Amino acid sequence: MAKRSRAQRLALLVVIAAAVLVLVPYAIAPFYRAVDPVSMPMLWRFATGVRVERIVVPLTRISPALPLAVIVAEDGSFCRNHGIDLGAMREALKKTEEIGEARGASTITQQTVKNLFLWNGRSFVRKTLEIPLALWLNLVLPKRRIMEIYLNIAQWGPNGEFGAEAGARWAFGKSARDLNPREAAELAAILPNPIRRSARVPNVLVRRLAALYERRADAFGPVDACLRSP
Repeated sequence: MAKRSRAQRLALLVVIAAAVLVLVPYAIAPFYRAVDPVSMPMLWRFATGVRVERIVVPLTRISPALPLAVIVAEDGSFCRNHGIDLGAMREALKKTEEIGEARGASTITQQTVKNLFLWNGRSFVRKTLEIPLALWLNLVLPKRRIMEIYLNIAQWGPNGEFGAEAGARWAFGKSARDLNPREAAELAAILPNPIRRSARVPNVLVRRLAALYERRADAFGPVDACLRSP
């Protein structure tokens, strides 16, 4: 009986600890209006002693071409959606046999949530945690701030270059505020995998995607309307 009681207490403690871990992101997300957060990949690199280069800059010091390129590349409904895009998720699920393999359905807000609080990889568990967190982040932060955070925590280079400023300096030797539309499109093209893709030495795929994103940006400029005024 005593053993069962100890096991029950241990199970209760595990449940409480899990609940706290799940709820902590909801508690701290509103503070990101003023606090510049670090991402889970950055924390992991810090913990393992691996190089991290990051220079936080406000959205006003990033070329407007970059957030526009990221929107047309990754989340065309960013300014209209509420953190998730059900239409894109349904379309992605139609193309896969398993929910854990769904691709192309994550909004910029979902990717921000993943980088801030969760882990890489495709899994039903991560998506289950990610979707309500994305809805919450969209509720407590304005779109401009979500984009600002995303551009400052995304990895843009193979050697621990996090944030648009570090990425622009590594790839082009210039500040993020001076990026032209083609350079912005090349940076957007490497976001799925900045280890294998490079804006510094773009391969055929990166150049082709960059050209596509640049054409989209010219055709669908209003998709960044929510970012145009503070």
